[in-house]
Amino acid sequence: MKKITVALAGNPNCGKTTLFNNLTGMRHHVGNWPGKTVTVEKKEGKIIYDDTILEIVDLPGTYSLSGRSLEEEIAVNYLLNEKPDVVVNIADAAHLERNLYVTLQLIELGVPLVLALNMNRYADAEGLVIDTKHLSKMLGVPVVQIEAIDETGKDGLIKAILSRPAPSTMGTRYDHELEEHIREVTAITGSRWSAIQALIHGSEEPEIESVRTHLAGIYGVSPGEVFADQRYGFIAGILHESVDHMEAGGKNQSERIDRIVTSRWLGFPIFLAVMYLIFQIVFTVGAPIMDLIDEGFGLLAGFASAGLAGIAAPDWVASLICDGVIGGVGSVVVFLPNIFLLFLLLAILEDSGYLARVAVIMDRVMHKLGLHGKSFIPMILGFGCSVPAIMAARTLETKRERFLTILITPFMSCGARLPVYLLLVGIFFAGWSQGLVMFSLYLLGILVALICGILLRKTLFQGESSAFVLEMPPYRLPTVKGVLIHAGERSWEFLRKAGVIIFPAVLLMWLLASLPFGVEYASSESLMGIAGSTIAPIFAPLGFGFAEAAIAILMGLVAKEVVVGAFGTLYGVGEEGLADVLMNVFTPLSAYSFMVFILLYMPCLAAMFTIRQETRSWGMTGLAAFGMCAVAWVVSFVVYQGGVLLGFA
Repeated sequence: MKKITVALAGNPNCGKTTLFNNLTGMRHHVGNWPGKTVTVEKKEGKIIYDDTILEIVDLPGTYSLSGRSLEEEIAVNYLLNEKPDVVVNIADAAHLERNLYVTLQLIELGVPLVLALNMNRYADAEGLVIDTKHLSKMLGVPVVQIEAIDETGKDGLIKAILSRPAPSTMGTRYDHELEEHIREVTAITGSRWSAIQALIHGSEEPEIESVRTHLAGIYGVSPGEVFADQRYGFIAGILHESVDHMEAGGKNQSERIDRIVTSRWLGFPIFLAVMYLIFQIVFTVGAPIMDLIDEGFGLLAGFASAGLAGIAAPDWVASLICDGVIGGVGSVVVFLPNIFLLFLLLAILEDSGYLARVAVIMDRVMHKLGLHGKSFIPMILGFGCSVPAIMAARTLETKRERFLTILITPFMSCGARLPVYLLLVGIFFAGWSQGLVMFSLYLLGILVALICGILLRKTLFQGESSAFVLEMPPYRLPTVKGVLIHAGERSWEFLRKAGVIIFPAVLLMWLLASLPFGVEYASSESLMGIAGSTIAPIFAPLGFGFAEAAIAILMGLVAKEVVVGAFGTLYGVGEEGLADVLMNVFTPLSAYSFMVFILLYMPCLAAMFTIRQETRSWGMTGLAAFGMCAVAWVVSFVVYQGGVLLGFA
């Protein structure tokens, strides 16, 4: 069989990943780009068409190929070094002016290119009529119209890929002065692309720097601005020739919706209502499935206990399997339905375009921190996992903004904390109050992050925020396949943690709770009991000064899901049994205080190592660890002692 390597490139929110998922389905794997100190996700997949294997690589979404950000550097390095057979540039047909900027850079890069116009239904709704044949002629590349969410244009796209188009010779036609100097520098650098990059970003070559100085003198602005202006001028000419604007019947649908959801007075209340609705759905829909899974683990523990007794297995073996493995892992896996539901609903918000509006809504608030609305995007991602949320801060323009965002983002309640909330909220609260308590925890994380951000801005990170420019993609109806893939991948990551991290952690806890041999399991004489009893007094003013809670908090540093597994292992029971046990050691107030501490204290070790990678500073990492633990203690203290004073104990 023949093999063709295909790279997918384009702006964020252009449908690139949706197309990748549509083409490859579940026949793809996710890894990391090699040779990077900071992790960036790499997706690769395969499809077979007739007698040809198409190996597809989903490049990071970028607004340009200037190599300034890590995503741009990865994309350019892959295209230059790996030399894919075909590059498919996915462009949002309703926003061609912005999307064609990358197209022109890909042409300058000299790659074999196919332009795939996506979201044509939105272009139609705005009255745009695109002459694809003329657009293809002007750019010198095949142009096909597709809909990434379904099969529309899929065959035409694959046929264009199989045609193996030659690199275009069209590209941007710069003015006479600029073209002359591009040719001059190309003689030094060896290629037109590298010449343009050297003129934009500078070079160690004195001859090139001399040309840059000459251009700045002629145009009165930096060479980078000259190239950008002329590229957009060329795009304007292309659109004038190949796109007709018909009457679309007033403002488009996205603008009409934005008048409501991003309004000064309604935007934030709508956001709060949406988040509350999500948590209520997670509880209401997930509870029956949780009960079924818990019953299954209860039956499994019963069968295991009876089977081990039948073969006269030693007591320690029965304890290891029933208390350690089944009790520990089972008490975490039981929350998988709720985890899946949360990720599913967040994926719907993200794919619909609503999360970009939340950043705009929060822009006014974020300016109080010396940041802008774009900094709220990592914070929103933190609801899923702190690791990619911290990494997302690299898109911010200044070091001050990146560091400040990194330090406050872990206060967002990641999905790993959800099992702890589900356990305690399910035990100590009922009915409509369950969603309200969950909502209050997520809202508290945001408020604490904002308050800490203000304090940090006035002390360690003084300065003004950079200008806020954030794309607001049109509202789209998320595809069932797309949101299922997103939710499935994140839920699988949760299950993988149960095997790779939680399973060894609960085994370690079981061992420490069983040593020295001969002591009662998890008693105060065990190693685990001694460690817990030693640090438990620290948490007494917070309402949970008993050893098991202290041990669970310590184990939560490995992964927050382990907190529930710790209780299950230490008490040797499943989720249903935990309800009876924990009702004897917590009150509703102390349980809420415990959840507040879990929300705010330092994130898992993986997140801490990510902070170290992103900041490249052990001092900043230590500040994050110590600061979050201190904030967690203080806020939990206020919650518990305040509740006692108000008579809620």
